[in-house]
Amino acid sequence: MSADAETRSRRASMWGGLSVGTAAAILGLKFSGTIDRSTIYILAIIPLVLMVLCFRASLEASKTASRSNQAAVRYTKGIMASSLAYLLGLGIALSVWRNLDPSTGFTWLLAMLPIIPIFWMIFVMARYLKEENDEYLRYRAIIASLIGLGFVLAIGSFWGFLETFELVPHVPGWWSVPIWAFGMGIGQAWQNRSGE
Repeated sequence: MSADAETRSRRASMWGGLSVGTAAAILGLKFSGTIDRSTIYILAIIPLVLMVLCFRASLEASKTASRSNQAAVRYTKGIMASSLAYLLGLGIALSVWRNLDPSTGFTWLLAMLPIIPIFWMIFVMARYLKEENDEYLRYRAIIASLIGLGFVLAIGSFWGFLETFELVPHVPGWWSVPIWAFGMGIGQAWQNRSGE
């Protein structure tokens, strides 16, 4: 993979992660009652723009990628597709559950809408790490994932202790994925900026 294609592929992953993270943050603000419906529609422009940047960078990366590194192309496309499926699944599931009062059986199906794309993301990442022949690119992906995991552990522990002592409201566990994606995007941006 050329350096240009590698940079574009990393950029696509970063935009995708930031898109998922900002969309989840907006949903969290909405469901906590912090912002009203019109503000949600205005803020929704942010993750949409980030997702457009993700798609654009991904298409550019796949055009410049060599045949020898199709793992990065598959990874980028897989993460984009699973991120979009996650955003749609989460939005649909929460909207239907809150507005239509579905039966218990249907609620189980609704819960699967965002869960299945999460499993897909994990599979896509594992497949990439297995297929990537370039040790440097594999190292960068692992470091970005570990930074995302660090965000989850740090923020989850911090919030969990505050919640235990009833200083802050409860936050649903599904926040771990958007926090991880946001942290991974930060990790990729940091590596791009520092030249690691």
